[in-house]
Amino acid sequence: MTASPLASDDPTSAVHPVDERLPLPRLAALGLQHVLVMYGGAVAVPLIVGRALGLTSAQVALLISADLFCCGLVTLIQSIGISRHFGVRLPVMMGVTFAAVGPMVAAANVHGGTDGARAIFGALIGAGLVSMALAPLMGRLLRFFPPVVTGTIIVMIGITLMRVGIGWAMGGPASTAQTVDAATLRTMATAQASAATPRPLLVPMVDNPNYAALDHLAVAGVVLIVILLVIRYLRGFLANIAVLIGAATGCGVAVAMGEMTFEKVSRAPWFEFVTPFAFGPPTFDVVLVGTMTLVMVVVMIESTGMFLALADITGRPLTRQSLTAGLRVDGLGTLIGGVFNTFPYTSYSQNVGLVSVTGVRSRWVCVAGGAIMVVLGLLPKMAALVESVPLFVLGGAGLVMFGMVVASGIRILSAVDFQGNRRNLYIVAIAVGVGMIPQEAPRWTQQMAHGLRPVLESGILLTSIAAVLLNLYFNRGGRSAKVGLTEAGGPT
Repeated sequence: MTASPLASDDPTSAVHPVDERLPLPRLAALGLQHVLVMYGGAVAVPLIVGRALGLTSAQVALLISADLFCCGLVTLIQSIGISRHFGVRLPVMMGVTFAAVGPMVAAANVHGGTDGARAIFGALIGAGLVSMALAPLMGRLLRFFPPVVTGTIIVMIGITLMRVGIGWAMGGPASTAQTVDAATLRTMATAQASAATPRPLLVPMVDNPNYAALDHLAVAGVVLIVILLVIRYLRGFLANIAVLIGAATGCGVAVAMGEMTFEKVSRAPWFEFVTPFAFGPPTFDVVLVGTMTLVMVVVMIESTGMFLALADITGRPLTRQSLTAGLRVDGLGTLIGGVFNTFPYTSYSQNVGLVSVTGVRSRWVCVAGGAIMVVLGLLPKMAALVESVPLFVLGGAGLVMFGMVVASGIRILSAVDFQGNRRNLYIVAIAVGVGMIPQEAPRWTQQMAHGLRPVLESGILLTSIAAVLLNLYFNRGGRSAKVGLTEAGGPT
C-alpha cells in the first residue's frame, strides 16, 4: 500500500482531505449523520448505570444530558486537537465505552444511589489521570501493528458492529430489561452485594414482543434501498448524506405507521445547564480506581485499532506522536466525564463505517457533530427529538456502514503476502476465531475471576492481542513490523 500523495505535512502542498473545511450547510448535515449513528450507544450507558444505581428519573435524565454534552466536548478536543499533546486530528466521534459498564454496575451493587454515583465518578477521575500518564507508553505499541495485524483487527471491528446493525434492524434485543422502581433496585443490589460471591446486578428480563417484527424489518429494508439508490444515482453532496436521507425516509414511514411519536419532545425542557459534581464531591476507592484503569487500558488498545482504521481510510499517516495524542484524549475524556457526572469515553467504531460510506474524510465534519452533541446536551428538547428515532430505522443504514468496515479490513489484508508467507493465513484465521469467542459464547467468562471480564469480553481486544502475539511468533516482529508501519501510514 502506497501513501496518499496528499498525505504530506509540506505547507506548500494541497490541503489534505482530513483538514478540508467544507461549507457550513454540508458540515451540519454530515455532522448530523454522525450524531444519528452514535446517539443510541451514547445514551444507553447512562440508562443502564442509572437504573443499577437506583436513581430517580430526573437524575437519569441529568446523566443523559451530561453524557451528550461531554460526548460533544471530547469529540471537539479529539478532532480539533489542543497543542501537540491532545487530539489525533482525524474524523473521530467520541462516546461512552461499554467496556466500563460491568465494573460500574458492580460498584452500584455495593454503593447505591448518589453515594454509588460519587464513587464511580471519583474512580473515573483517578483512572483518567492515570490513563493520560500511560498514553505515551501505549503509543509505543504502534510498531506491533503491521498490515496483517491491522487488517485483521479492522475486519473484527466490522464483524462486531454487524451484530449491532442487525440488532437495530430487529428493533432491539430479543429480551429487554424490565422496568423496576428505584426501591426494588436498591433492595436487589443490597441482597446481591451481601452474597458470598458478589455478581453483577441481575435486572429482570422480559421478552421483547416486537423483536424482528415484519413491519420493522420492512422499514429497515426501505432505508437500505433508499441509501443504495442515493449512492447509485446521485452525486456530490446528496450522495455524501445518503445515510441521512435514508434515515429521514425511514422516520417518515415510521411516523405514518404510528411507530414514531414526539411525546418525549413535548415533555422535555428547552434548556438546561450541565453542572459539574451535581451529585456532590467525588469519593475515591483505590480498588475501583485500579479496576477502571484496567478498563481504560483495554479502551486504549481498542482505540489504537480504530485510529489505524481511520488512518487507512483517510490516507493520513498515524505517527507515534499522533497516536499518543489521541490516546491521551481517552484519559482526558474520562477525567472530564468524572467531573461532569458521566462516564469513560472512547472513539466510536460505528462512525468509522460512516466515513467509509460517505467518502468524506474531513475531521471538521466530526467537529460539527461534536458541536451538535454539545447543543443536544444543553437543549433536552432537541435531544429528545433525536432519541425518538426508532432503532429499526437505523438498521438498514447499519448494514451498509458496518459492512464497509469489514471491506476496509479486507482491502488492507489484500496487500499482505499470503503466497510467499503462508503463516500470515494462520495469523488472520486464529485471531478472528479468538475474537469470535465472546460473540458466540457471551457467558464464556462466568467461571473466571470477575476482574478478568473487561479484558475477555471484548472480541476486538482479544483479536488485537491474538494477532499481535501470533505475528511476533510467526514473523518475529522485526522487519515485518517496520514494513507494516510504512504501509499503514506510520513512521518508517
